[in-house]
Amino acid sequence: MSHASPIHICSQSPEVEGQFSAELASQSWQQTTQLHTAMGEPEVLRALAKTRLDINDFAALISPAAEPYLMQMLAKSEQLTKQRFGNTVSLFAPLYLSNTCANECTYCGFSMSNAIKRLTLNEGQLANEIAAIKGKGFDSILLVTGETNKVSMPYFERMVPLIKPHFSQLSMEVQPLESSEYKRLQEIGLDAVLVYQETYHRKTYLEHHLRGNKSDFNYRLDAPDRIGQAGIHKIGLGVLLGLEDWRTDSLMMAKHLRHLQKRYWRSRFSVAFPRIRPCAGGIEPKSVISDRQLVQLIAAWRLFDADLEMSLSTRESAQFRDHAVRMGFTTMSAESKTQPGGYADDAQQALEQFEISDERSVSEIANMIRRQGREVIWKDWDPALSH
Repeated sequence: MSHASPIHICSQSPEVEGQFSAELASQSWQQTTQLHTAMGEPEVLRALAKTRLDINDFAALISPAAEPYLMQMLAKSEQLTKQRFGNTVSLFAPLYLSNTCANECTYCGFSMSNAIKRLTLNEGQLANEIAAIKGKGFDSILLVTGETNKVSMPYFERMVPLIKPHFSQLSMEVQPLESSEYKRLQEIGLDAVLVYQETYHRKTYLEHHLRGNKSDFNYRLDAPDRIGQAGIHKIGLGVLLGLEDWRTDSLMMAKHLRHLQKRYWRSRFSVAFPRIRPCAGGIEPKSVISDRQLVQLIAAWRLFDADLEMSLSTRESAQFRDHAVRMGFTTMSAESKTQPGGYADDAQQALEQFEISDERSVSEIANMIRRQGREVIWKDWDPALSH
């Protein structure tokens, strides 16, 4: 009788074990900035010739040296998008459940010090919002709230089961939660979670997040790791373009994405490109990103990762969004209301989180997409596909 060899349990490697906050601690903001400022034409041409891009290639494509190659970048971006996603653009609607917030953020209309009408939807108001949104044709929805303990897991556990039966895809952009809480929300219908870091520059982050749980830089930074640990289907990242140098922040986010992809390869990933928009008590951007630079950034992201879902909100103008359909975007919001009760007119006086720039109706935006040879998709995905 032979004896089986003893089983040896190896500890996890740092790449698997560590959260992104540990990785970011070893990343110098200055060195990351130097990475894109040092790029020249040879590095840009090398990146354009490759099929699998690394961080250095991404740095080259967002650098000033890549500006003369914008049309070439856009052509390749459109080609990659068509290969991966076809001629489709998905439409979704944000549903604001509450504008109550315990944070003090310099750029947000929901900040606790703003003397505005606060509203958290009850079951009846929620039903009216659902009916109004469904009446516009949406089957994909993003739940948004301010960040406060008054609108947390007990509220979500009560409301999500009321919402999910009406939509095939349910995303959330709320305060960071624990992995066990994300898992619980997944069990009752949650498909995707978006947590925007706003900026990866710690000092600048603390200058803009003055009070509340959001002032905890690392807890927010590691939220996508907790989302991935819970097995959520899709994880969304984003920085608020304008708080800091947009190139360096975007490079940091690219590093964050690669960290997450290595660990949570079963999840899909998305990125968004919000620019600072006017709001009550708002600020002027520290680092202005022009329309042309935003187009360059968008094309660079598509070349960096052909499988990445890219979303554009109604923060941008109608003219910009008309052209954006061909830039590599896969998802757009339409006829957004950024205050609770906004769709059913239950709360016309409630404060918006930010001002909308593209105020066209859903049908107008859908027709615009179709005129550009794209098909409008109302359903992001079908949960049955995951079984």
